[in-house]
Amino acid sequence: MYREILRRTPEHEIDPSNRRVREVCELLGDPQRAYRVVHLTGTNGKTSTSRMVERLLREHGLRTGRFTSPHLTRVNERIAIDGEPIDDATFVATYRDVLPYVEMVDARSAERGEPQLSFFEVFVVMAFAAFADAPVDVAVVEVGMGGSWDATNVADGDVAVITPVGMDHEQWLGDSVLDIAAVKAGIVKDGATLVLAEQSEDVEAVILQVAAERGARVVREGVDISVVDRQVAVGGQVLTLRGLGGVYADIFMPLHGAFQAQNALLALVAVEVLLTGGAALDGDVVGAAFDDASSPGRLEVVRSSPTVLVDGAHNPAGATAMVASLDEAFAFERLVGVVGVMADKDPEGILSVLEPELAEIVVTQAGTARAMPADELGQIAVEVFGEDRVHVVERLDAAVALAVERAESEVERGAGVLVTGSILLVAEARVLLGRP
Repeated sequence: MYREILRRTPEHEIDPSNRRVREVCELLGDPQRAYRVVHLTGTNGKTSTSRMVERLLREHGLRTGRFTSPHLTRVNERIAIDGEPIDDATFVATYRDVLPYVEMVDARSAERGEPQLSFFEVFVVMAFAAFADAPVDVAVVEVGMGGSWDATNVADGDVAVITPVGMDHEQWLGDSVLDIAAVKAGIVKDGATLVLAEQSEDVEAVILQVAAERGARVVREGVDISVVDRQVAVGGQVLTLRGLGGVYADIFMPLHGAFQAQNALLALVAVEVLLTGGAALDGDVVGAAFDDASSPGRLEVVRSSPTVLVDGAHNPAGATAMVASLDEAFAFERLVGVVGVMADKDPEGILSVLEPELAEIVVTQAGTARAMPADELGQIAVEVFGEDRVHVVERLDAAVALAVERAESEVERGAGVLVTGSILLVAEARVLLGRP
């Protein structure tokens, strides 16, 4: 079944319209309206925040659906019910259930001279149908790209969350951060509540204008809510968060970095709004949920001796947040990077952020046609790092092995390896290093 879906247009080739998904959902009886929805967009932090929202809702006893992308190990991860990826049998049954309706809309599209549903659009339909069939109380839905025309935007989010907005996917979203912000603000629905991460002043103005036009309530980080305090702890950090309902103190979260604290704040407030309209949640329930928070592929330790970290940062803003967290949470004496990027990204920007942190860099590539060839990325890396600090190794396993060797070559303790630049590269590294 997965191979059959893969024959469709891949998710990185976009036709900016949700018309096909809307038509299939109408034929299915609009399953996306069978439950409440928390809808998330932004440039970085969407998946981590989605996972935190879902975990908080489950700790409150609600049955949840979660739709995120891309997957790290198995495609089932994209559609989770009660925190667990749907099993193979459910995947197959759901696909068979929706396929006749997908094919009807494919035929309509062909008559209009338009493309059939894409890989991503089929998964959106499957997720909405699986959630309705479960049934779930709340679906936590991450956009695939942008917002206004994204396939997920056929759902009406009771709560919209917009994480920090920066430059990414310019060929689809626009050449300026303001254009991108306008597209992302498209998930805000009439009368909904928007939980808005701290943004640059001009980006915030664009988003607030859209929210005002739609009569949405806006909750802003730095104005209405905030991370009051954050202390590095063994295995994570201890947070004090000011939500709408009050201050939540001494919350341990086993994730690193200021960006994860920000994600936690947005998740907490989204759940406050959804469950109580903004009143306080039970502190013990909140603490239990965050204590069990996870974010695979985000500053994740996948090996020790030496420490090997993976992080899916794939744009300069994500790399900047990651680097700040590295300095705070880890005390590496010598860190070597294994870096591969997709061809449509900003390699110079990413490498420039990484350069001060890495003693050396091993340039490689993920096993996908979208990846920038290692030799091409290597040429760019030489311009940023200098020839003596750059190694080019096309195969990931050999690249990791060389990075480990180079990390341990000059220090007895404090050596580390960082695999980053692409979530697809990180996914392959996790499998290579035995992570489920």
